[in-house]
Amino acid sequence: MSGYGGYGGYSSQPAAPYGGYPAAGGSRDLNTIQLARPDFSSLAPFEKNFYIEHPAVAARSEADVQAYRQLREIHVDGVGIPKPVVTFDEASFPEYVLAEVTKAGFTEPTPIQSQGWPMALLGRDLVGLAETGSGKTLSYLLPAVVHINAQPFLESGDGPIVLVLAPTRELAVQIQQECIKFGSSSRIKNTCVYGGAPKGPQIRDLRNGVEIVIATPGRLIDMLDSRVTNLRRVTYLVLDEADRMLDMGFEPQIRKIVNQIRPDRQTLLWSATWPKDVQGIAREFLKDYYQVTIGSRELKANHMIQQSFEFVAEGDKYGVLARLLEREMDGSRLLIFCETKRGCDSVTRQLRTEGWPALSIHGDKSQQERDWVLAEFKAGKSPVMLATDVAARGLAPGTAALLQRPEPRDVKDIKLVVNYDMPKTAEDYVHRIGRTARAGASGLAVSFFTSADGRLARPILDILTEAQQAVPEQLRQYAAVAGGGGGSRFHGGGRGFGGWSGGRGGGGFRR
Repeated sequence: MSGYGGYGGYSSQPAAPYGGYPAAGGSRDLNTIQLARPDFSSLAPFEKNFYIEHPAVAARSEADVQAYRQLREIHVDGVGIPKPVVTFDEASFPEYVLAEVTKAGFTEPTPIQSQGWPMALLGRDLVGLAETGSGKTLSYLLPAVVHINAQPFLESGDGPIVLVLAPTRELAVQIQQECIKFGSSSRIKNTCVYGGAPKGPQIRDLRNGVEIVIATPGRLIDMLDSRVTNLRRVTYLVLDEADRMLDMGFEPQIRKIVNQIRPDRQTLLWSATWPKDVQGIAREFLKDYYQVTIGSRELKANHMIQQSFEFVAEGDKYGVLARLLEREMDGSRLLIFCETKRGCDSVTRQLRTEGWPALSIHGDKSQQERDWVLAEFKAGKSPVMLATDVAARGLAPGTAALLQRPEPRDVKDIKLVVNYDMPKTAEDYVHRIGRTARAGASGLAVSFFTSADGRLARPILDILTEAQQAVPEQLRQYAAVAGGGGGSRFHGGGRGFGGWSGGRGGGGFRR
């Protein structure tokens, strides 16, 4: 059989849903934009320490604290680390913040929130290492609300007080939805600034004044160069999914943006992995920072995912894929990862020519097309989606889903993930296959492994061993030839940080 019954007639991607959208503006070479560094010689002081330790937290013994951290797999580094909070009431949030949390139906903090909230409220810089699904958005958002309410009100011409940088439009929009939900009681205004969408509404929001800006780096630089906004008032900076931003080549843009922000700001960096490039950014942009790691310090995959491998030559991949679809396709959702945009489109065209219900998503697609393809995939109308790594984390649930409250935008029932091309790193391998086996379900991941992928053999062997799954003999042979490399999630250096200074005491809140 060629194709899948009930999904015939797919000869080309539909054009109609993409028409009629306003233009997103002409393209610019952002690498050529030079932003003058502001004069930071006379800065008005600002308050950033708002943590008051709850009596129940203060009374908790060190043994109890260590037992709690061990139970919840919380690992900490630094000097003067505050004790974790066990309940929302212990978190030193004012009533107007707690009311929003209660209204959302959350029952207890996640591990990253339990330890991260006291750290962030102390006003210290923070590195948070946690997988997608940890609840990190509220880890920085609720302290941001408190931070904003303690600063002077915005005046005409002021830029934001809080800046959140994110790698993709999808993540930025998810963050904005949480900002709307948890900043409403304080009437905190926000906007989302990203490419691939009309500039007009974004410019209007920025000029009207917003306390929070969630942005992808490229579009924000465009806005700064056009003098639509400025970052003189930013005192709370968040770098979300920092490893992903660096993987996508955003480091030059991040540097330009951080150069526009006062050096005594509070900075919070969040990442799923801790490679050398992320460590370098942390050392350069953060001062005396805490570090909190959630989960094992070793890279590991969801044990509910059956990991399978096809050892193939590059030219044989499509035939193996076609046979795999014949065997597995039953109308369930299948996600196929390709390394390049061109390869993604090429395989999609070939599948559609043979009658498979396939669509593709990658960075060269317009935002309207990406939204439409994702909606078709979620609805099951086109259950085969091909993607570059824009979807490795871009399909992740929003914060509410991470806290065990289902959100419709989370694609929970992906039956099969296929690595048509292997990713560059073992971390990306784990992120990709983690799109299946969501919400306690089981899933299947099939990876096409060629001789060019030998560098990944050792870390993937370690991942399989940790998951107590069979290691193919061919993978062992590749690992033996490739030598070391390790499977550590936090490769590339130690985690000790000397020279820390303790946080200040006291602090209050302004409504």
